[in-house]
Amino acid sequence: MTSILYFGTSGASATVLEALARTQGFSISGVVTQPDRAVGRGQTVTPSPVKVAAEKLGLPVLCPENLKDFPLETLPSADIFVVYAYGLIIPQVILDCTPHGALNIHPSLLPKYRGPTPIQSTLMNGETETGTSIMLLDAKMDHGPIFKQMRLAIDQNDTTATLTEKLTTLAIPALVQVISDWTEKKIVPQAQDDAQATVCNILTRDDGEIDWEKTNTEIYNLYRGLMPWPGIWTTWNGKRLKLLSITPSPIRGGMMGGVFTQNNHLYVATADASIEITELQLEGRKPMSAKVFCNGYKKFSGSVLPS
Repeated sequence: MTSILYFGTSGASATVLEALARTQGFSISGVVTQPDRAVGRGQTVTPSPVKVAAEKLGLPVLCPENLKDFPLETLPSADIFVVYAYGLIIPQVILDCTPHGALNIHPSLLPKYRGPTPIQSTLMNGETETGTSIMLLDAKMDHGPIFKQMRLAIDQNDTTATLTEKLTTLAIPALVQVISDWTEKKIVPQAQDDAQATVCNILTRDDGEIDWEKTNTEIYNLYRGLMPWPGIWTTWNGKRLKLLSITPSPIRGGMMGGVFTQNNHLYVATADASIEITELQLEGRKPMSAKVFCNGYKKFSGSVLPS
């Protein structure tokens, strides 16, 4: 029986935890996740999806603010650590606490897109292929040697939400096999080529501001990468306008950033054509369809470019 100490926080990470807990020959000695956080407009303190899953499974859970000065004696013992979307740096002194180190799922074809936002950055850059890497963690960010990579074609309408789900599903059987092979000394990881490495950064709400002087494909890729969070937005009459659902359109009309309607559809002109808006949310209001919005704001026209 191989014992695993699991590190994770997100909903996708909870899916992996549940799969490992169901796998014959594995036992989960404990789970490390981020502390409960205030979320939503009401700032309700909420446990992470991994904590919720762990408690349902009856597993011991640790929720440290960070691991910098974490008391090692409180860590559950394990043959190996597994890490997926944990969100905090794990110091080398903790990585050294297990005989087989820490395996990490990284949702990119390393060494491309090292860092915290590989799926978002892949979509924002218009890539047509991505994948998942099963790697051995070391002290540097996403730098350790790779056990296995699985490739995946990106659908033109994939968003961060759909692509995360696909990559997580792809990673689970590969992770199970790597854990077994690594602990039985049947495989050896291969070092990454650092010369080919690229790095992606943490995203903020400001990254979602639309530049209407870009093409409709570039704007749509921004939307795909930033859905569901932080989303994309523009300004209208001095207020932030979130665009919740859009599609690129070949229809042309007016100057870049100009708003126009055609056959009861709402468009904004881009550098090459336009973006059709189908759902949106004005600052301080609830989400609504473009049709409802236009009916409520008869004077909705002009430009969404900054004044």
